[in-house]
Amino acid sequence: MKLVVQDRAVLGSAESRRLRRRGVVPGVLYGREQPIPIAVSERDLRAALGGAGGAHAVLDVVVGSGKTHSSVLKEFQQDPVRGSVTHVDLQEVRLDQPIHAAVAVVLVGDARGVREGGVLTQVTTNVNVQALPLEIPEHLELDVTELGVGDSARLSQLRVPDGVTILDDVEETVVATVSAPRAEEPEPTEAAEGAEAVEGGAPEADEPQGDAATGEGEAAGTAEG
Repeated sequence: MKLVVQDRAVLGSAESRRLRRRGVVPGVLYGREQPIPIAVSERDLRAALGGAGGAHAVLDVVVGSGKTHSSVLKEFQQDPVRGSVTHVDLQEVRLDQPIHAAVAVVLVGDARGVREGGVLTQVTTNVNVQALPLEIPEHLELDVTELGVGDSARLSQLRVPDGVTILDDVEETVVATVSAPRAEEPEPTEAAEGAEAVEGGAPEADEPQGDAATGEGEAAGTAEG
């Protein structure tokens, strides 16, 4: 995917805000020599990263009318309210040298334990891998069809394409589990609710009741006078 960007001659937060108002994202292209401040249309950036490779796509980044830089997305920032991209970092790579990347884990299949009433929980959502830039997968799949209640699946059960190496501990890292459903508390019966109402409404024997206590006080006062 080709991505044309412009060299940013003017830096600073004020200039960055001006670019964002125009729908342009400020960023940096980290090359093998020195970082290059860049500006790119947010629409073009989303189109480039919305292809088959997703966030791991290798981009042919062209700065102005200069040479092409094979690059990958390093990091980006978003506006917490609007969701628009506010900054992007690209990393130039060599296509013949492996790189590290974090790849999403996707659960596929209908877990047997869920059909039995269990609850499926995904513990690990991303896995660190190493591969050539053009071989980084968009995601890795884990088939949970055979997971029963009390079972768990680990990284060693992931479907990994040739040329991709998982860097995390494949035997110790749990990806998904199926736990037994929580026991529901029994609803109170009508008899129990009635007993609670009677118990809560009964006055304590040691406490004088309002009118009687007042009457006794008045009577005592009259006799005393």
